[in-house]
Amino acid sequence: MQRRAPRLASILLSLLVLLGLWALVVIRPPDTSLPATPAPSAPAEEARLSAWVTGYTFWDNTPPGSAVIARPVLHDEAGGTGTWDDPVTLAVGFTGETWHYLPGTRVYLPELRKYAVVEDLCGSCGKGYDGLPHVDLYIGGAEISAGDADACARAITAVQDILLHPAPDYPVHPGEVAKSGCRRF
Repeated sequence: MQRRAPRLASILLSLLVLLGLWALVVIRPPDTSLPATPAPSAPAEEARLSAWVTGYTFWDNTPPGSAVIARPVLHDEAGGTGTWDDPVTLAVGFTGETWHYLPGTRVYLPELRKYAVVEDLCGSCGKGYDGLPHVDLYIGGAEISAGDADACARAITAVQDILLHPAPDYPVHPGEVAKSGCRRF
């Protein structure tokens, strides 16, 4: 009978160790490598504003040669066709821990006839451009050369009007920007 007590203690100790390991796997500290995503607020009304619009590609994403995004909302990776139901991934800047626009914010780009949704961070967007907000649209380009994708990004780069929180019924030119001729309407 005296052998059972040490054996029971050994089993209990093993269970406690397993429980501790489980807790380390399941209860992790928050990821502090990216800015925190603030809690969503009440839906906002549509607003037109001027912004510095740039494009980023499969080739110049972080990491290069990928479609990885920081805060997936509608997509697992950067993409989208530009329709209301499948908006294109949009990257925005951040200051400290604050995103310039919350993940999930929809935008309409009239000159590109594309809806976009904030799902990524733009490390080079900073505080904006010449006092204007800076948004960086994912234009794709995995099926073209890095040089052609970069030329496409430059073709859409401009100060453009954008609509924050747009209505769902604006005209669209669906498809990946890099495959649609990289043109503005």
